[in-house]
Amino acid sequence: MCAGIVGILDNPNIDCVYIPLPNGLHYEWALRALKAGKHVLLEKPSVNNAAEAEILFNSPLLSGPSPPVLLEAAHYVFHPAWTVFMSHVTPAEVASAKAMMWVPKWQFAADDIRYRYDLGGGALMDLGAYTASALARIFGTIAEECEECATQAAACDSRCDRLFKARYRFPGGGLGEMEGDLKAPLNRLSPDIHVVHKPIVVSGAEAGVKESPGEEIVRTRKIKFTTFAQPAFLHSIQVTDEFRTRKAGDASGKALKEWTHSKTIKAYSFREAGIDQPGEPHWPTYRYQLEQFVNEVRGRDVRQWVDGADSINTMKMIDMAYTAAKLPLRPTSEYKPAENTT
Repeated sequence: MCAGIVGILDNPNIDCVYIPLPNGLHYEWALRALKAGKHVLLEKPSVNNAAEAEILFNSPLLSGPSPPVLLEAAHYVFHPAWTVFMSHVTPAEVASAKAMMWVPKWQFAADDIRYRYDLGGGALMDLGAYTASALARIFGTIAEECEECATQAAACDSRCDRLFKARYRFPGGGLGEMEGDLKAPLNRLSPDIHVVHKPIVVSGAEAGVKESPGEEIVRTRKIKFTTFAQPAFLHSIQVTDEFRTRKAGDASGKALKEWTHSKTIKAYSFREAGIDQPGEPHWPTYRYQLEQFVNEVRGRDVRQWVDGADSINTMKMIDMAYTAAKLPLRPTSEYKPAENTT
């Protein structure tokens, strides 16, 4: 295997490489590819732990006048549905968010690489790469602490989690939760996100009503994004705004009037979302991602991206969860970029 990969990296006719190797090999081969001058699309999670992420995404290989491109393949971020979803989220006003990711129990065998600790296995590494990155984007920052993480061990290695349920505290008191299961029952198939905003005072125009003197309107926005990780397949974004009027300045919670506005949105192309950007309804998330990766490589305008800080934050969130669960972090690679060559 190594000889084949080295041959690819040594080939001057190859500009870009995609690294879909087991998690535990991402760090070494991403660094080797960057050193060979290749642009890298790196499968998620980017690496095994936050320490590796800090080294990789802050590598001197990524600086200079014309550095190679490095992108973690968090493909859901590139779909127009995610752009539309985030247009209804105000990170500073989010009170709570929950991201859930399921894989049906028959999909992966008991000895799958996802259950091999030495290769960076575990549900948090696989499914948590989606849910942790989604929470960080929704809150606009990394969590301060993982307050609790319950896991169930894989049958073949107790160091690898088969499922997880984690709770994070975000700056400003926000609550973030995430769940994932690599052997989920068939009634848990849709990867969903639920977001609840803090109550805020809005104008009558925003509420679609005429304001009465001496009163103010309070809105609590709730959003459910169904099938967020693969929105090319029958996703929906339900935005529910709960309104109530109260006497101006009265924070007691007593409502004079209450009503709700709800709408369901779908966006399979940017054109459907009213955004001038290439894309077709049949494009999967991976195709949208590839479009932006190529744009970055060719120096074109890039609309959606996952930068190094995003990838580092995702790994920090996963490490927090493993620490809270009293499980070991995934092992750090022995590869030393300053001492090795391709």
